[in-house]
Amino acid sequence: MLDVGAEAPGFELKNQDDESVSLSDFEGQRVVLYFYPRANTDGCTTEACGFRDELSAFEAADTAVVGISDDPVADIADFASEYDLEYDLLADEHGEVSTLYDSYGEKRMFGNTFDGVFRNTYVIDADGTVEAVYENVSPDGHAEAVLEGLEDARTVAK
Repeated sequence: MLDVGAEAPGFELKNQDDESVSLSDFEGQRVVLYFYPRANTDGCTTEACGFRDELSAFEAADTAVVGISDDPVADIADFASEYDLEYDLLADEHGEVSTLYDSYGEKRMFGNTFDGVFRNTYVIDADGTVEAVYENVSPDGHAEAVLEGLEDARTVAK
């Protein structure tokens, strides 16, 4: 995992609308960057809809939400459309950006071994520094936990 205080690696990926999105697009704004294994699976849908349901609170905190998986653009486009996800989902088909964020590698499921995305989340501050790290998160309630963490950080900063 990247450590709190580390510089967040830059990237550019295609979103669900096949538009390029880069970390630098959010310069001057806090970003919640969450990595999820697969669009349209139960856990990933729960997590994505959690962020969707709290999106106005994130926006009120001047915080962008961005999800990254190794799904192709067509799959994340369907996912975003089906669940009304109004934030960027990015396609990291070869896991290159996920690897930079220590969120990609060998996984085991049902006796099979394969490479895939780990369910991790990073909060990146307005200057591009890692502010918080959530590793191997549970999808249910995760968005609320991240939002609480943002509020706690604001309280400490005052």
